[in-house]
Amino acid sequence: MDLKPTESELEILQVIWKKGQCSVRDVHEELSKNKDSGYTTTLKLMQIMHEKGLVERDTNAKTHLYKAVITREQAQQGALDKIISTVFKGSTSDLVIQALGQHRASKDEIDAIKNFLDQFEDRD
Repeated sequence: MDLKPTESELEILQVIWKKGQCSVRDVHEELSKNKDSGYTTTLKLMQIMHEKGLVERDTNAKTHLYKAVITREQAQQGALDKIISTVFKGSTSDLVIQALGQHRASKDEIDAIKNFLDQFEDRD
């Protein structure tokens, strides 16, 4: 599945992933807490997302309910692939070095990273 949600679509997906199934009103109310956006804009974006196959729409009830087709992990993988190939010219090490250099990682995060890297060393 090669679906690449836009930034606005990702904001909508974040709400749907958090809540499960949502109406347009549910999504709009959640987004309105942090950003000024019209209901019709949210509606149009969700219609486009349905056409793109990012969400499914249940039309059995009067209020249509939307649920995500793409998982959070699929969206993360797609975004990461794009960043690595375009911004970092394919270098995963440059990405990791930049991320750790710019954002302070907690001890737990560093331990998780070390454990993950240890898995690769154990394969040799």
